[in-house]
Amino acid sequence: MVTIKKIGSAVVGIAMLIGAVGKFVPHWFMTMPFPLSIILWISTGHGMPPYFSTDAWKEDEIDTWTRDGDLVVATGAKSGTTFMLYCTHQIRTKGKDTDDELFPDVSIATPWPDLIQSRGGSWAEQKERYNTTILPDGRTMKEVWDHPSYPFRIFKSHFGPPELPVRKKGGKNIKYMAMVRNGLDVAASMTDFYSAHTDEFRHLWGGFPPDVPPDVRDADGFHPAMKDMLPGNPLEGIYWGYVNSWWPYRNDPNVILLHYSDVRKDLKGSVAKIAKFLDVKLSSSELNTVVNRCSMEHMKKANKFHYYMPLNTDSTWNNNEHFIVKSGKMVNKGHVGKGKDKFSPEVVAKFREAEEKMLGHDPALLKWAREGGGFPPVES
Repeated sequence: MVTIKKIGSAVVGIAMLIGAVGKFVPHWFMTMPFPLSIILWISTGHGMPPYFSTDAWKEDEIDTWTRDGDLVVATGAKSGTTFMLYCTHQIRTKGKDTDDELFPDVSIATPWPDLIQSRGGSWAEQKERYNTTILPDGRTMKEVWDHPSYPFRIFKSHFGPPELPVRKKGGKNIKYMAMVRNGLDVAASMTDFYSAHTDEFRHLWGGFPPDVPPDVRDADGFHPAMKDMLPGNPLEGIYWGYVNSWWPYRNDPNVILLHYSDVRKDLKGSVAKIAKFLDVKLSSSELNTVVNRCSMEHMKKANKFHYYMPLNTDSTWNNNEHFIVKSGKMVNKGHVGKGKDKFSPEVVAKFREAEEKMLGHDPALLKWAREGGGFPPVES
């Protein structure tokens, strides 16, 4: 009996210690091996992935660093985010940044406020460094992302409403771009993406995401990345939550909601549509130049998508040499419909069931999320 009491006391003590760490210094969990690091992180109430934060977008904060006309490219994860960041940069420069002088890397030219760049960091402590950080070429980071020639600045996000205050009353007039992709195609890209991260980045975040080769499958036929996306699992919100959050805002005047398949099928028409939304007038020649520079072929050649973390302050991270993803891994072929070919018929069927569960409450939404095309107006 005494032994049982001692064990019980020890268990309670450990639980209290874990709770205290989770409340006051949760980044300590990131020093532990995977998956213990993530288990403790999630069990103490923290969201996934561990390096995301919504703090920059809070209603009492967003007006302190944005200005009228800013664009937030808030596309879904693995749904063409880097594609749209580079393409909207081409639109704002009308394709004239021919040597990518203003685009040394995607994370510098189009900052990502969601991303906490240091273990134990926060939006508040890294906010000013967006202005003062000196790049290897001697420029401040602000000179690149806030260049005086830009008609608007571009910021990246993977969030949707309400984390992004799209309908905030008063304050700055900000435009939002959202883009959805077929869920199976997102899952297929996620299976490649887990292993695309560098070891240096994983080291900061408790081994997440795990280095799992794309061809690995569990007993049910799922890749771990796809399994993480399923309803009830840690990354559920990355797809289902994202799609549902943007659908009611599809006709808001400061929102352009796109589908990845539509953009890939008609890049020229999509560029023209986006430019109109951004109040950028492109001549026929400028439109053709922008379309060419937005192509996957050009983007692979440009190779400006390593995702450096110049704001990082961790001793193990070299801001000039380390980056989030391995070279060449951020821009792939991006085929439409690759998901149904990548997974077994049984897995595809199970994923379809998940789609019905998470999106089937609105048949129009379910159809559009799968196929793209036009969507109905919001019912009043």
